[in-house]
Amino acid sequence: MTAPSTKALEGIRVLDMTHVQSGPSATQLLAWLGADVVKLEAPTGDITRKQLRDLPDVDSLYFTMLNCNKRSITLNTKTERGKEILTELIRRSDVMVENFGPGAVDRMGFTWDRIQEINPRIVYASIKGFGEGPYTNFKAYEVVAQAMGGSMSTTGFEDGPPLATGAQIGDSGTGVHAVAGILAALYQRERTGRGQRVNVAMQHAVLNLCRVKLRDQQRLAHGPLAEYPNEDFGDEVPRSGNASGGGQPGWAVKCAPGGPNDYVYVIVQPVGWQPISELIGRPELAGDPEWATPEARLPKLNKMFQLIEEWSSTLPKWEVLERLNAHNIPCGPILSTREIIEDRSLAANEMVVTVPHPERGEFVTVGSPLKLSDSPVEVTSSPLLGEHNEEVYVGELGLGDEEVRLLKSNGVI
Repeated sequence: MTAPSTKALEGIRVLDMTHVQSGPSATQLLAWLGADVVKLEAPTGDITRKQLRDLPDVDSLYFTMLNCNKRSITLNTKTERGKEILTELIRRSDVMVENFGPGAVDRMGFTWDRIQEINPRIVYASIKGFGEGPYTNFKAYEVVAQAMGGSMSTTGFEDGPPLATGAQIGDSGTGVHAVAGILAALYQRERTGRGQRVNVAMQHAVLNLCRVKLRDQQRLAHGPLAEYPNEDFGDEVPRSGNASGGGQPGWAVKCAPGGPNDYVYVIVQPVGWQPISELIGRPELAGDPEWATPEARLPKLNKMFQLIEEWSSTLPKWEVLERLNAHNIPCGPILSTREIIEDRSLAANEMVVTVPHPERGEFVTVGSPLKLSDSPVEVTSSPLLGEHNEEVYVGELGLGDEEVRLLKSNGVI
C-alpha cells in the first residue's frame, strides 16, 4: 500500500508578510507541511536578503535558510493599487502571518475587523515582541526576548554575567509556537467555519521554554535547590553553569586533547554510579556510604564530576562516549557546528540537507524536524525576489500582462 501523495497542509494558502527570523521560521514550517506559502515582500525585499552576505549580490544564507519552499511576490502596500491587490490576496488566503511592529498592519488599513470583512475564514497570526502592557512598544530582538523571558538570568556560571544561548529561542522558538497556534485555529475552523486571531509574543515563548526555572523559583521558598551545584542561594534562581537542573545531576566533563568542544555531557543516574565508579578507577566508591546513594552525592556534585573529569580528560570524547554508552549511562558529546554539518546521521535523517540555488549554486541548511509518515518533505530553494510575480498576479489573480508591466514601472510591485 502506497502512502497518499498529498501533504498535510495541501490546499492551504498562506500569505506570508513576515521578515527576518521569527515569522519566516514559522511560515517555512508551514511550507514544509505542504502549505502554499506566498511570501509578500516590499519591492526592496526582505532585509535579510542582504544581511550577513557571504557572496556579493546573492541572497544571504540568513535569508535562504529561513525561506525554503516558498514563493515570492513583491508589493508596495502603501500605494492604493497595492492595497487593492493585498485585499484580493487576503480574500484568497487561509492564513495570514505578519511580524511587523505593533500596529503596522492596522495603519495600512487592515485591522482585524477589516480582514474579517474581507475573509471571515482567515486565520490571522501575528508575532510580536511582547504582550499588551508596558513592554508593548519595546523593539524586540532575539536576545532581548531571552533577557526578558527568564533565559539569560538563569544561563551562565554563578560568578559570571548573564549569558545568551546560541539556540534562537526568541525568534525560531516563537515561530514554532506560532505554528502550533495556526494549526489549532485551522482545526477549529473545520468545526466553526470561522477564522480567528492568533497572537504569540517572543517574551512569552521564551518564558514557556523557561518554565522549569519558574518551578525552581517557587521551590526556593522551601530551601536550597539540592540538585544545583551552587553553595549559596538567595531569593531568585541562580545561574548554575552546566547543571542539568533536573532530577538527575549532569555536567559537561573535559576530554582529551582539551579543545573548546572536547567535552561530554554526563548524567549520573542512581543505577549508573556503580559502573561509573569502576570506569574512573574508583570502584570502592560504589559501596562507600559517603558516595553510594544519590542523597550522599548531592552535597558534593562538584567533587563527583571532578572525579569523573580526571578520568575523561585522558581520553578523546568519542572514546568516553563509547565507554559510557556500553553501560547505558546517559551522555552526549558536545558537537561543534562543523561536526554537526558533517554528521552523516543528521544527513541520513535529512536534518542537514544540501539545496540547489539558482544563483549561489547550492547551500546547506537545516531540514524539517517534523517527520510525518504520509507528508514527506523535500526541501527546495528559497525564492528569488519577486520570482513568482507573474505566476501569482497573472496566473492566479488574473491581471493582464500590460497591467503587470505598469505596476512594475510605477513601483507597485
